[in-house]
Amino acid sequence: MAVINPWTWGLGRRKSAIARVRIKPGAGNFVINGRPLEEYFRTMQGRERATSALAVLENRKGYDIFCNVNGGGITGQSGAVCLGLARALKTVNPATFEALRERGLLTRDSRSKERKKYGRRGARRGFQFSKR
Repeated sequence: MAVINPWTWGLGRRKSAIARVRIKPGAGNFVINGRPLEEYFRTMQGRERATSALAVLENRKGYDIFCNVNGGGITGQSGAVCLGLARALKTVNPATFEALRERGLLTRDSRSKERKKYGRRGARRGFQFSKR
């Protein structure tokens, strides 16, 4: 007798953050690293970014969502959760592919921090020149 796994996985990355997102049909619980969404992402911007895939599909309460996120900061983590959630939703219902693709939610944002170069103060800024 085979056991059917109700969970669907999605992996999201942004900057140096990685999010592993699991979803299943449920009451609308959204848990990130063991804490509710409102407690984990304190700013409205972070919450809206993380749940933007659900907002596009107008299905905020249809799934229980559990995320494990590490690395990066708030912006990177919310973007990683967004991508992982969009990928999981696409797997559950392939008909949502076009709606998610149009909003750019299935594209990984490849921008990351540029490395520091030698002889400079940061990635591009040089040291301040002093004539005297």
